[in-house]
Amino acid sequence: MVFYGEYEVSITAGGRIALPKKIREFLHNNTVVITKGFGNCLAGYDKADWEKRAESLLDVSLLDKEHIDKRRMLFSSTVYIELDEQGRVVLPKQLQQFAALSKIVTIAGVGDHFEIWAKERWHQYVDNVQD
Repeated sequence: MVFYGEYEVSITAGGRIALPKKIREFLHNNTVVITKGFGNCLAGYDKADWEKRAESLLDVSLLDKEHIDKRRMLFSSTVYIELDEQGRVVLPKQLQQFAALSKIVTIAGVGDHFEIWAKERWHQYVDNVQD
């Protein structure tokens, strides 16, 4: 499973977005896992893949502050979301606010997961990487 591509989609006032077909085809059921990503974006995973990754995160020592900080951020913001018949999901308000999502978002395949970015932030990120 490899998520790839860059897609611009609309987000409704209620936080609903349609996941592109090229993203949906790598989700093995109608559930997607969304959590806070690094870089003020959201990260999306196939449910089975997320659960494997979560297991490995639990093996990290609680005495290591850096790792516990990452665990707190990831697990406290993780939601399981069911796709509707049209492949749409409703993003929780707190995640929309974290990623500053409004009107148009960019969904980027990043290999083992996909990311949901505010369109402007994505373009700033790409510009900085290309410099």
